[in-house]
Amino acid sequence: MSQELILPKRLLMGPGPSDVHPHVLKAMATPLLGHLDPTFLNIMNETMELIRYVYETKNQVTIAMSGTGSAGMETVFVNMIEPGDKVIIGVNGLFGQRMVDVAERAGAEVIQVQAEWGRIIDPADIEKALKNYSPVKAVAVVHAETSTGANQPLEEIAKLAKEYDALMIVDAVTSLGGTKVGVDKIGIDAVYSGTQKCLSAPPGLSPVSLSDKAVEILKSRKTKVQSWYLDLSMIQAYWGQERFYHHTAPISMIYALHEALRLIKEEGLEATFKRHEQNGRALQAGIEAMGFELFAQEGYRLPMLTSVNIPDGADDMKVRHLLLERYGLEIGGGLGPTKNKIWRVGLMGYSSQRSNVIQFLTALESILSELKVKINEGEAVKVAENYLNNHE
Repeated sequence: MSQELILPKRLLMGPGPSDVHPHVLKAMATPLLGHLDPTFLNIMNETMELIRYVYETKNQVTIAMSGTGSAGMETVFVNMIEPGDKVIIGVNGLFGQRMVDVAERAGAEVIQVQAEWGRIIDPADIEKALKNYSPVKAVAVVHAETSTGANQPLEEIAKLAKEYDALMIVDAVTSLGGTKVGVDKIGIDAVYSGTQKCLSAPPGLSPVSLSDKAVEILKSRKTKVQSWYLDLSMIQAYWGQERFYHHTAPISMIYALHEALRLIKEEGLEATFKRHEQNGRALQAGIEAMGFELFAQEGYRLPMLTSVNIPDGADDMKVRHLLLERYGLEIGGGLGPTKNKIWRVGLMGYSSQRSNVIQFLTALESILSELKVKINEGEAVKVAENYLNNHE
C-alpha cells in the first residue's frame, strides 16, 4: 500500500524552481471554486492587475497561460508568427536556442544573432541583421539567460526593433520579479515569464503580456494559430469581459500566483529588486573571495542567478551531491557546452535571503576544504557579510 508522501527538507538554490513562500503554499490549499464562479473571476481580475504591476505595463492582454515558462514561449511565437515570417533571435545560451526551435516550428524564417555563452548580444549585430534581412516581423531576446547567468540589456535592441517596425519579444522567465523588466517604458511588444523563479510560486503558469501592436497583429493573422490550446484569440476571451469558456483554468495555481504577486506588491517592486540585487552581489563577492571566477560577462551578471566556473580539482557532481546530502541544499550544474564546467546558484524570490547566502558559502567552503580543493579559507562569508552590512 502506498505511503503518504514524506519529503526531505530542501533549500532550493538552483536555477529554478525556487522555494515557495509559505503564504503561497497556504493559498494553494484553499478549497476550489468553479472556473466561472463570480468570486473566482474576481480573483482572475486581481491577478491580471498584479501581473501588470510586476511587468510595469498597462497592456490589456496580460494574462496567466496554463503551463510553465516554455508554454509562455510557445504562446508568444505561435500567436505572433505565421509561416514565412522573418524573425531575428539572439542566441547566447540554451533558452535562445529553444526560442529558435519554437519559432521554426511556427514556420518562421529564423535569423540567428549569436554570442558566446555567458556574454550578451551586441545591439550592433541585431541592427546589422535588421538591415540585411528587412522586412523583419520580430526581434527576440532572452532577458535573463538562465543557462549562463547573463543579464541582457533591452533598451537599445527595443529601440532598433521599433525603428525597423518589428515586434520586440522578450523572455522574462527568470527576470520577472527579480529585476526590472519595464515593459511599457522599454517598448516590449510580447513578453512571457514563469511562476517558479523570482515569483516564488510552483511551476505551472506563464504570465504573458501583449502590446496593442501585438494584439493588432494577432487580430490580422491570415492563418489560424497552430495551437488550439495556446490560441490567445480565444483565451483572452475567457480572461476578458466575455468570460467565454476555453479550457478549465488551473484554479489552485491561480490562487498561488495571486498570493505570490500580492506579496511582491506588499514588499514593493523596488524593494524586491533591491533585495535580489544585494543578496546576489554579496554571494558573488563571497565566491570571488573564495578564489573562484564568475562565468558570465563582467558588468552583465544577473543578481538572482550566479554562474561560477568550477575550480580545478572539484568534481561537479560530487560537490553538488554532498551539498544536497549533508545540507539539503540544491544548486544547478551547467548545460550544453558548460556541462561539468560551471555551477549555477539561484537566489530567486523567497530563496533570496541573507541567511541563504551565508549558508551556501559556509557549506561550499566546508565541502571543498574536505575535498582538498584549493580555496581562500575563511574569506567568503566575511566578504559577503561586509557587503550586506554596507548595502543595507
